[in-house]
Amino acid sequence: MQKLIANDPETRSADIVAENIEHLKALFPEAFTEGKIDFEVLKQLLGNKVDEREEKYGLNWHGKRQARQLALMPSTGTLRPCLEESVDWDTTQNLMIEGDNLEVLKLLQKSHAGKVKLIYIDPPYNTGEDFVYSDDFRDNIRNYLELTGQIDDEKRKLSSNTEASGRFHTDWLNMIYPRLKLARNLLMSDGLLCVSIDDHEGHNVRCICDEIFGEEAFVGTLTWIATTQPDNIGRARFGLQQNVEYVFVYSKCARSDLPPFILESSGENPRYPHMGKFGACRFEIIERAFEGAYARPTMQFKILGQLPREGKQWQIGQKKARELEENGRVEIVNGIVKRAVYPEDEDGDRGFVPFWAHLKNVGTSQSGKAELTSLLPSHGIDTVKPLSLVQEILRHLPSDSVVLDFFAGSGTTGHAVMEQNAVDDGSRRHILVQLPEPLDPNNKNQKTSADCCDKLGKPRTIAELTKERLRRAANKVKEENSQFASDLGFRVFKLDSSNIRAWEPDGDDLEQTLLDSIDHIKSDRSQDDILYELLLKLGLDLCVPIETKIIAGKAVHSIGAGTLLACLDKHIDREEVDSLALGIAEWHKQLEPTDDATVIFRDSAFEDDVAKTNIAAILEQHELGNVRSL
Repeated sequence: MQKLIANDPETRSADIVAENIEHLKALFPEAFTEGKIDFEVLKQLLGNKVDEREEKYGLNWHGKRQARQLALMPSTGTLRPCLEESVDWDTTQNLMIEGDNLEVLKLLQKSHAGKVKLIYIDPPYNTGEDFVYSDDFRDNIRNYLELTGQIDDEKRKLSSNTEASGRFHTDWLNMIYPRLKLARNLLMSDGLLCVSIDDHEGHNVRCICDEIFGEEAFVGTLTWIATTQPDNIGRARFGLQQNVEYVFVYSKCARSDLPPFILESSGENPRYPHMGKFGACRFEIIERAFEGAYARPTMQFKILGQLPREGKQWQIGQKKARELEENGRVEIVNGIVKRAVYPEDEDGDRGFVPFWAHLKNVGTSQSGKAELTSLLPSHGIDTVKPLSLVQEILRHLPSDSVVLDFFAGSGTTGHAVMEQNAVDDGSRRHILVQLPEPLDPNNKNQKTSADCCDKLGKPRTIAELTKERLRRAANKVKEENSQFASDLGFRVFKLDSSNIRAWEPDGDDLEQTLLDSIDHIKSDRSQDDILYELLLKLGLDLCVPIETKIIAGKAVHSIGAGTLLACLDKHIDREEVDSLALGIAEWHKQLEPTDDATVIFRDSAFEDDVAKTNIAAILEQHELGNVRSL
């Protein structure tokens, strides 16, 4: 019986470097000498296709080499199941994973490689207020646990990525590059990547995706009107009003094989999505920051009896404000004074002119926020993608698609999958990944969200709001579609260090280290923790059916109709070996798995080596020769 240890391939995420070398070896066996690549031979075999110039076209930045290496390093972590936070655990095929998406993407390399139809992400836009932390090349799992407050470390603090850091674009590029590189491996051969972005990093996203996917994989740019409010700072001083955002689309197949993205208007006018006193209108917030060159105490008067909010001032003078008040052109909406703009007001108005292209009638960030507020009041999240934006993409893809979003945020993608399945009776699956970013009630930008978590009785993290939205969205879809019987649940998993204890000697107490290493499964981990790490590391879907049967008083789990059999009980005595082994063999025979089965036990469970040897011998007699221990 071979023992699985921390460094075995079966207990780690996919080794992408090893896989790449095997692919090269299959194509160019003559370029390998004693297991190493002979680059001179490889260059000869590739002829004139090798670019050896010192100056090459492409995007380069400090840290790019390390970012590339980060994507290649296997993860030593695991995903621990959290049944109590899940919905319909036993039947759902959806996943909500709480953790650092870099490590999660690594852990999904075995189980989900080539299975995802659509990756839609809405990453941080790098506006100067986004949370973008640095990955740790040496031990990213520990780094993640420290930064999210799951283990104590006073040296590390969460912070936003500001231009004052001196590495504004560099830090963001080092964050996004390895994640996109890993994401590509998960796509089906005809899968699509859709990246929502704006002008802050849009140009860099194009360059990175061109490198990772290839320029020929670029499908096109979808544009949409992200806001009905004009941009009153920045480029506005040049007469430009920025209200457009982009969705860059890349594929893994020839463009001729892609679904037809015929994105037409449904006939409604999204420019005037609200109802004011005089009919359809759009609302503009007439406040701006009270700081820097814009700070003017004279802009602090009352409008409709209300002063500007803390830290704000009006954008219009008193004369204009009184004129708008008299004409009913200002209103208080959700406690905020806004200007109502009607179609007839546009003539001669210096307001922005919308740029229509491709995606029409998909809502705005304001409508996305309103959708979230209707489910989760006082959520405190400012920028939320509208459901229609994601649904517009989903409806052009097969109704059984697997959809991944590893910057889940408030959970818009998961919600959109539910809504679209209800529309066309689809069976799309969603996999969401969200960092449990801590929320500080003393931070004015996070206080509302932190308070919302307190009201829910949940830890103060963004991931808690994601999960709560999914729960409430599922209930809403059920209420509005009583005949809809599709999957509205999700399994929650949380990133953590491996259940398998690595050899980490304690110089102050070596004796205790030796005692701890007798059982190299961590003492605080459950059978479910161990079982799902096995699934993950062996490349099985985290939603694969698991059947449990009591044999000789021990719980035995069958995964994949008998492809994997696991008994993770902590104690197996000599006298129990025969009945346990024969019971497992009989169950395996009844299951009739199509592939060779693997049987796994807990190594420290056996009373002695005799018990371990005997159970392996009996199982081998019944055609179960692949027996391993943890």
